[in-house]
Amino acid sequence: MKERKRLGQKGFSLIELIVVLVILGLLAGVVGPRLWNRVGQSKAQVAKLQIDQLGNALALFRFDVGHYPTTGQGLQALVEEQGIQNWSGPYLEKSTVPKDTWGNEYQYRSPGEHGDYDLWSVGADGTEGGEGDDADLNSWE
Repeated sequence: MKERKRLGQKGFSLIELIVVLVILGLLAGVVGPRLWNRVGQSKAQVAKLQIDQLGNALALFRFDVGHYPTTGQGLQALVEEQGIQNWSGPYLEKSTVPKDTWGNEYQYRSPGEHGDYDLWSVGADGTEGGEGDDADLNSWE
């Protein structure tokens, strides 16, 4: 039996598929890095807002207690009484201290080297210092 070619058969040729894949690759190469940069900027902005929110909670704590939590008490004093006189918290909406947008604990020190307290995030890399997404975000700058 002879195979018959179907006239008017529809579909894409291999060359057409390759052209489409090349165009998609070029678009991903141009647009992708810009989108990833935006994601990093957004995470830094959220972390900065959280630092401001924690700063407000620390101010309320100080208003009630008369001083900021010590370094030993840490930010946990905002959500747990710990036997502190005049404590009338919790000072945060949720019953836990939030982690930064990269999943790291916020760093806290009181008395601070830059003010009454120092509050900072170590950035995406989880270590102090760095640039870009890895840069530290803090309450004193």
